[in-house]
Amino acid sequence: MTIHKEGYTTIALSILFIFVINAFIDYKYYDLTWLRWFIYIFSALLFIIVLQFFRNPSRSFSSDENLVICPADGKVVVIEETEESEYFKDKRLQVSIFMSPVNVHINRNPISGVVKFFKYHPGKYLAAWNPKSSTENERTTTVVEHKNGTPVLFRQIAGALARRIVWYVKEGDQVVQAEQFGFIKFGSRVDVFLPVGTKVNVALNDVVKGGITTLATLS
Repeated sequence: MTIHKEGYTTIALSILFIFVINAFIDYKYYDLTWLRWFIYIFSALLFIIVLQFFRNPSRSFSSDENLVICPADGKVVVIEETEESEYFKDKRLQVSIFMSPVNVHINRNPISGVVKFFKYHPGKYLAAWNPKSSTENERTTTVVEHKNGTPVLFRQIAGALARRIVWYVKEGDQVVQAEQFGFIKFGSRVDVFLPVGTKVNVALNDVVKGGITTLATLS
């Protein structure tokens, strides 16, 4: 397992914070053994939590041009027909994955194709499971057109804890299925919008893995 590049700065700041608070406690309260041990344990737990959040585990990724691969680790929280008002402006099949703080937070392309649309939206930080988060939270919208002409829209959505969305794509890019297209820090959600009638291969509350789990089969 390696550490994702998005974690380098956060991990460095965490180490600095841990060093400063431990040095202060050791100097100011050297006679309070219980307090020093509390801070030592707290520091170790904090470092482990930050480290695991930015982990980039080694995986064998799925690849099939007829499949839509899950773009993120997490749990399936929405499977429903809904009106997609930003790009398609018609009914689409929405599948949403909630990413808790303990999940791997790398986002991966669900299909290969050409990026036909990309837009970043500043916004609120509602809880990621709130239905309004799809339209009111900070988010990005990406549309990739499959070689058979089918467009698939996927949306990174910031949550109550997430304060930074990172993306690596732009309009006109040729992207490859399961390769990284972005990263969201500290818990969030990814929505995928498919043509109505697409066969979905997951169920509500399924635990899924980005780049591995088959989300749907394209017609």
